[in-house]
Parts: sequence; structure tokens; C-alpha cells
Amino acid sequence: MWNATPRLELNRNMRRMALNLEDIAGHPALHRHVQAQSLALIRIYEESPRLASIFATQQRWLMGHVGLAMHFRRDPNDRRKELTVSRFIEFVHRHAVASRNTADAFIKEMLHYHIAEYVSGGDGRTHPLQPTAATVQTFTGWVLAHLQTLDHLDGADRLARFLEHPEMVARLQPLVADGLLASKPVREPNQTFSLFIWLNNGGIVMDWLMSGIDPDHAGLEQIPTSVVSIGDFAKWLKLSRTHLARKLRAAEELGSIGWLGPRGHSVMWVSNTFYQEYMTVQAAKLAIVDAAFNACFPPAAAGD
Repeated sequence: MWNATPRLELNRNMRRMALNLEDIAGHPALHRHVQAQSLALIRIYEESPRLASIFATQQRWLMGHVGLAMHFRRDPNDRRKELTVSRFIEFVHRHAVASRNTADAFIKEMLHYHIAEYVSGGDGRTHPLQPTAATVQTFTGWVLAHLQTLDHLDGADRLARFLEHPEMVARLQPLVADGLLASKPVREPNQTFSLFIWLNNGGIVMDWLMSGIDPDHAGLEQIPTSVVSIGDFAKWLKLSRTHLARKLRAAEELGSIGWLGPRGHSVMWVSNTFYQEYMTVQAAKLAIVDAAFNACFPPAAAGD
């Protein structure tokens, strides 16, 4: 078990401060705990791949967060603040998350697969929407995975405190969404990470690659993964083998991935640079979640 630095122990015992990106990125056990987090997210995907698809690409992931935040911030007594198709499209376009057409198609897909639903019948552009209970439950699983990682980093009790008040997801999630929209490391990641976030299920592709890495190998220039067969990898992800292979080829041309021997007959490796890109984005997300948690669960002074 990692021993927290005196500064972090003081903060936890007196008034626990949110961990920032630098605290998290420099943690000696970050690799091991993020690997466990990746496995937790993969389990969510396996349990509900259709629902997990809202987190499949960065664009869809951000639109999913926007929709949830608008829902949680709604005012049932003020129709101008309800989540509607038109308000969602305008917000997504204004914050440069996606085009209006893409946002409109996203909402239609969410309704078609019962990830979202109309609160009442009528014109979909003027009547409010809401995420289904299953959608909120899946997102809550995402929150739990990140809170557990944060707890492992400094020995705090965020997860237990959240589980005592799970309704706080309605306050926490909009703050997370705000943080993600404002985060340069999240919205403008480096080249290889950017390559995968536009691939269908690209986030899961990276989580799978990184979950198969031995944290003890994190310092190598070429870090072995558990992937050997692209075909098996694509089948598990329900992706076109050709499409996945094209993205992997582009990553290979960047020097970000490769094979320890003949392609398809040996283990795939990821470059240390790609690995660090992934870890930087994870650290940024964790810092955003921790800041949101601190705003929702203010730590008490010692003796309270």
C-alpha cells in the first residue's frame, strides 16, 4: 500500500483538498490503479454495450455528459430550463462539441435505443427529455470507478461517502461535465490518443490495450499489451476488423504501437509516449471528478 506524502496526509486529516492533475499524474501507483479502473469500465461495456456506446468516442462521450448535465440542472417549474432537443442541439453547437446535425442524430439514436425518453408526448423539440433509469445507473458506475481510483491514490473515503448519498449524482455530474468541457488535456489530447477517440468504441479500445499492460513495464519504451489477434480484438469490440486495422496501422505509422514479432502472431506493444498520453488524460479526468466531489461533499475541519 502506498504511503501518502505528509502534505496529502495533512490535507486528509485536517481538510482534504482535491487532488490536482499534477498530484495524480505524479503518483507512483497511478498506473496500477488506472489499470483497475480500465477493467471496471470494460465490465460496464460488457454488461451493456449499447448503453456504453454513449461513451464510445470523445464526441459522443461529451454529448452524453452534456445531456445528463442539462437533465440534472432542469427546473420542472421553468420549461425554459428543461432538456429539450432544440436546447441540447444549441448547447452542443455553441460549445463546439459537435455540429447541429450530429447532435440531432445523437439524440435520435438515444431515443431509438431507449437511452433517453420523452417525459411527455408531443413535439419532441418542445417537450422535455430525460435519461432512462438504466442510463443514470450506468453513468453512476462510471462515477464509482473513478471515485475508487481516487481513494486508492490517497486513502480517502469518497466512494463510501458517495454510496451513502447516491442521489448526489444529480449535483456531481453537471460539475464533472463543466470540467470536461473546459479541460484542454481532455478535449485536445496528443496525437495518438486523438487518433483513437474518433474511432467507434475508441475509448474502450484504449482501455482494453492499457488494461492488459503490466504496470511494472510502464517505464519501457515499448510496453507489451495482451493483444495478439486484431480479428479477435475487433470481434470483442463489435467493430469492423478492417476499420480497426486501419486505425492501428495509422498508430503504427506514428510509432505508437507495434508488434514484438510478426503481426498477428506476436504481442502488440504500445509506445511509452502513447501510454503517457493515456495516463495524462486519465489524470485530468480524475482531477475533474475529485474537484466535483469536493464541491458536493465539502470536507469538514478536524474535530467536526
